[in-house]
Amino acid sequence: MRRRSLLLASVPAGLVTLAGCGGKSGSGQAGTSPSPSAPSVPPPKIVDGPLPAITAGTRFGEKPTVAKGTGAPSKNLAVRTAIPGTGRAVAENDFIQANYLGQIWDTGKVFDNSYDRHAPLVMQLAQGSLIDGWRYGLVGKKTGSRVELAVPPTWGYGKAGNPQAGIKGTDTLVFVVDVIDSFNSKSSAHGKAVPQDDPALPKVSTVTDGSVPVVKVPHTSAPDKLVSTYVLEGAGPRLKADQAVLCQFQGLVWESGKTFQRTYGSGRLSQFSLSQMQDTVKGLAQGLVGKKVGSRVLVVVPPQLAYGDNPPSGSPVGKGATLVFTVDVLAAM
Repeated sequence: MRRRSLLLASVPAGLVTLAGCGGKSGSGQAGTSPSPSAPSVPPPKIVDGPLPAITAGTRFGEKPTVAKGTGAPSKNLAVRTAIPGTGRAVAENDFIQANYLGQIWDTGKVFDNSYDRHAPLVMQLAQGSLIDGWRYGLVGKKTGSRVELAVPPTWGYGKAGNPQAGIKGTDTLVFVVDVIDSFNSKSSAHGKAVPQDDPALPKVSTVTDGSVPVVKVPHTSAPDKLVSTYVLEGAGPRLKADQAVLCQFQGLVWESGKTFQRTYGSGRLSQFSLSQMQDTVKGLAQGLVGKKVGSRVLVVVPPQLAYGDNPPSGSPVGKGATLVFTVDVLAAM
């Protein structure tokens, strides 16, 4: 099992809502770490220090070594851009992909880092999703930036601290964050277009502006086996069965061509684990494993790997329906 970041309040279940074919995909599941900053906390004053020196691993993407804090930390949120990026500025409610290291000001004890896991964290800069120090300190920063923060308890874990991580309610936390990428509701896959020359399969448009890809389902019998193929082939790492994905998606019924759920054009993204999807639409999970991050994938799921004879009530999905999905795989975690 992949180790979960201490920063997160909960992991959105996202596409698990396919079971009910609802239009929203923001339901959550209980996390193992305590909720971060209380929602009633006022915005901090942002200052430029004091902040401890980064003494080694000073390049973007390298695991940093950070000196222990000296003297009293600021009671405000201290933020410094150690390496300015040149990418898109991050906005509130965007998802970011980032490597980070966190340690305690007074002791210099590292309590969490993603560099050793070789797995950047993907999270939403939204209230209640992670500690407020990140939400206020990273908004406006450009991708490619390394940002150092000193987060007082008010915008960290509050008076309760985080005993699981050895953080007391009086501890100021120091973070170094490498902002690798960011995603919002207009994000799309940007892979290389792959020829769609099988007349027995749906044709999918290759628009990359965040709008809904057009899907043309042929007037032929649906395949009786799972089909998974690239529309746009990305250059990222291949998805593993124990990972979760951040994506844009839509689902259609082969027999009617009707869309039963989608994120494209809805103002949101979806985040779900492939292992959870095995319990909902098994064929979708199977069709994504092994595909590259950054791709648009067409997945055609036969009924025995979808809902079979037990479709969600009140949905356009009928008994024995074959489902057609397009999925833009934006990031994996």
